[in-house]
Amino acid sequence: MILKALYDYYNRCENLPVSGMEEKEIGFLIVISQQGKFLRFEDCRIDNKHARTYLVKKHVGRSSAAVANYLYDNSAYVFGLSDRKNVEKVIPIENDDIEKAKENLVKEIEDIKNTIGQQGDNVPDEEAVRLKKYLKELEDKCAKLDECDKKEQIYFDTFKEKVNQIHSLYPESLDIAAVSSFYKQERKAIIAEMVHDPLWTEIKKCLSKKYSIFSFRIDGDTKIIAEKKELLQLDNENGNKSIQSMCLVTGKYGMPVDTTTATMIPGSQATAKLVAFQVNSGYDSYGKKKCANAPISENAEFAYTTALNAMLQNGSHNKFMVGNRTFVFWASSSKEIAEEAEESLFDMLGYSDTKADNPNAKIEQVRKVFTSIYSGVLKTNLDDRFYILGLAPNSARIAVVYWSDTSLRDFAGMVIRHFNDMEIVDNTSKNKRPYMGIREMLSAVTLGGKQSDVTPNLPEAVVKSIFQGTPYPYTLFSSCIRRIRAEIGDNGANRITRMAIIKAYLNRQNDNNKKIEVMLDKSNTNQGYLCGRLFAVLDTIQDDANRIHSIRERYMNAASSTPASVFATILNLSSHHLENLSNEGKKVFYEKLKQEIIDKISADGFPAHLDLQDQGRFFVGYYHQRQDFFTKKEKENED
Repeated sequence: MILKALYDYYNRCENLPVSGMEEKEIGFLIVISQQGKFLRFEDCRIDNKHARTYLVKKHVGRSSAAVANYLYDNSAYVFGLSDRKNVEKVIPIENDDIEKAKENLVKEIEDIKNTIGQQGDNVPDEEAVRLKKYLKELEDKCAKLDECDKKEQIYFDTFKEKVNQIHSLYPESLDIAAVSSFYKQERKAIIAEMVHDPLWTEIKKCLSKKYSIFSFRIDGDTKIIAEKKELLQLDNENGNKSIQSMCLVTGKYGMPVDTTTATMIPGSQATAKLVAFQVNSGYDSYGKKKCANAPISENAEFAYTTALNAMLQNGSHNKFMVGNRTFVFWASSSKEIAEEAEESLFDMLGYSDTKADNPNAKIEQVRKVFTSIYSGVLKTNLDDRFYILGLAPNSARIAVVYWSDTSLRDFAGMVIRHFNDMEIVDNTSKNKRPYMGIREMLSAVTLGGKQSDVTPNLPEAVVKSIFQGTPYPYTLFSSCIRRIRAEIGDNGANRITRMAIIKAYLNRQNDNNKKIEVMLDKSNTNQGYLCGRLFAVLDTIQDDANRIHSIRERYMNAASSTPASVFATILNLSSHHLENLSNEGKKVFYEKLKQEIIDKISADGFPAHLDLQDQGRFFVGYYHQRQDFFTKKEKENED
């Protein structure tokens, strides 16, 4: 199911590499005339680490033998100049003329030999030893230069031969003819022209960089020659029909892949794979080895790995990370509506590249998109699907920790439900947010907000609850309560997120009971909620009277778990705090509010103990009441 969905996504996308091609970073272009004359270098670097990517023929595998790539390669192949830093530590090479450097060395060697020969036995022993030692050093330097020169010449000749082969395949192509004419020059002559280019000094500094790859562009053309598909001789993928097998991904016959391609995710080994078979491990049924046990065609394997790697690459808007988990998501349809859903989910998760002046406006746009999909304003087909795949590093393999396959409309409904569940009043923050994403949720339940410290398996559990509409995980709720207790007095963004988590968790756990509203609900008679409201009143009275919060700091944890043990004490303290209030109107207001809440408390008195869910309601009640006080203050200031 997963592989088929990835395969279909590959076929949906028009900009992904075809079989036999890949996206390659090319740092510099050699711009030539139609006659093959060097004109200039063109800088294709994005920054110090990356360059523009081009869709070119897949790179060749190299060992010790010289093998050239298809119309692109490093400097040693393209114009016969390697990164000579190690060689130049031994002997300087002026103007990149290695022949001249060799000539100077050879001349110096001959001069020393002549000196030794002329003086003969008259040379003192110490001087003879010194001259012979120096002669050996010069000969070693000359050997290094000679070795470097020979290697560069071999690489250059190999690339030149490759160009001539391509020219013979496409004799009518003016582009290939221009490159072929360029290589009618000797290596020394080509470099002699290039050294005058303004970019030459910068290029030499970057020859060891990963992006230091060169290709050709004809002056006036918009495409590089290496990416022109009409000039690419791709491998025949049909293969020998006699050894074809039915592909278990597509259901079609094709050449089975022998070994699958590695896929990199953060934390995994470079050789980690999504699909792999371990040799001699009990899966070699009927004498079949490797992928013959579960045949996947070369085309299908290329398609699903290319699709997955495209979504995993830097800058992708089809992935997000939570802790050490990597999630990718995509829609099955190529319709504009499906692509809009993908981009909206990326924005919703808070991974947008641009910082808008009003981030809430973007979130509201996301809400609008998913609401339109769910309500039917934006029409979808019944077979339009939305997929989310969660991956985790696991030794030599990539572990699938989460998989969701839902209709696009149902997925939109789950997103809207999450929006509604997590919505909570926020009147005190300068930067009010209508939505808290996955990262904020996990950061809110860890010490210092470190997502890496979350409980194992919690990220995928949170993702599942959001996108499949299941109850939010108990671990998320209990961790949230623990952090609130540990950080009494915290008024940061985490406070709001924690209240939203508690509200969302309790509402999904208690579908048939009284729901917790977005803001203060005076009709809510839950004892935990009422105790939280009353505690907020007492805390606010002390704040107004004395500008301190000792009640909150000393008694909040006890009040939230064993109300009966502390409320008598803090109510008595509150009476003294009221006496210190100079505003008679406030005194009357607070007394009425206290009595209003106490009248709703059970006739048996304050609860002796609150379970964890009611403790959560306590904190939400406290938060709601404090937010309501702030709203009233704002209105008073406006009046």
